[in-house]
Amino acid sequence: MNVTIVGAGLGGLALARVLHVHGIDSVVYEREASRGARGQGGMLDIHSGQRALREAGLIDQFHAIARGEGQDMRLLEPDGTLLLQEDTPDDAPPDRPEVDRADLRNLLLDSLPDHTVRWGHAVEAADDGLLRFADGSRTTYDLLVGADGAQSRVRALLTDARPVHTGQSIVELGIPDIDRTHPDLAAMVGRGNYWVLGDGQALSAQRNGDGRVRVYLSFHDTAEDWLATSGIPFGNPAAARARLIDLFSGWHPRFTALIAACDDTVLPRSITTLPVGLTWPSRPDVTLVGDAAHLMPPVGQGANMALLDGALLGLALAAHPDDQPAAVEEYEREMFERTGAAGRQSARMQQLLSSPDPARKLLAFFQPG
Repeated sequence: MNVTIVGAGLGGLALARVLHVHGIDSVVYEREASRGARGQGGMLDIHSGQRALREAGLIDQFHAIARGEGQDMRLLEPDGTLLLQEDTPDDAPPDRPEVDRADLRNLLLDSLPDHTVRWGHAVEAADDGLLRFADGSRTTYDLLVGADGAQSRVRALLTDARPVHTGQSIVELGIPDIDRTHPDLAAMVGRGNYWVLGDGQALSAQRNGDGRVRVYLSFHDTAEDWLATSGIPFGNPAAARARLIDLFSGWHPRFTALIAACDDTVLPRSITTLPVGLTWPSRPDVTLVGDAAHLMPPVGQGANMALLDGALLGLALAAHPDDQPAAVEEYEREMFERTGAAGRQSARMQQLLSSPDPARKLLAFFQPG
């Protein structure tokens, strides 16, 4: 069985690892030049995805790098009213621990033979058992797995669906070494997640394992080109922070102080999703995992679904070593049902966060009745 995986993200690496555990070779082609070529983002809330790490034989190593205290949460309104504070006891079970995405990716990479990931291979086209790269090289495949994210090149072999703008635009900022540089803000944010939700806007802060706090400023009901027309000068970090503070005028000064304390990292993101419940007719030689298959809003499901996709596809292939079409169909049938439910849940959460009075509605979600 010649399993060719495009994309060295969590889903693709989980698939490669589970195949390796079951004695099946695979090759992962990744466009980035090396594992450290690009930042991997912030913390991940790993819950259902822990099953994938068990199947991969990595659950103990995962718990060693995960942060149980990252489950702490504080929810506030723009005027500074604290609605909810949940602090995780030291002996709490690790049901939803946070882990740095880069640390989790490195755990998966280190669990694979050195030759598995081929760096610096950007896919240009694929079909009829042939994969072609931007540098002119090519390779053949029996099974091609697109784990190549939101802008997947492989997806076009299965469906015409493309990601569309959700109306949410995000600007990411950050404060390095916050405990030393801004201890007052560190105490305010706490050990985990800090959410301030207003009508049409939100500020969230997330403590990372390296002492950095990532700050996300969200703007809802925005046009697809809003980041370009917002007047935020992304090429000038100091001016960008000043403009963002202006956009949050009227909020409590402690929140604009958090923005002012950020460094020169200013990253704009337009949030896109694939249609909820996306399916396609099964092909024996091509399938998808992760965001390539079911891009969702960033509300805590995407990474877990990607890990499960990879692990469960690997298990299906191991269970049907002589019947690849049956393995792919079995995987896709389960994946469509599981990720459809997760996509609907994510869409409801996204709708709640962009609705009027979102902080009180989220409080009711966490504390029903």
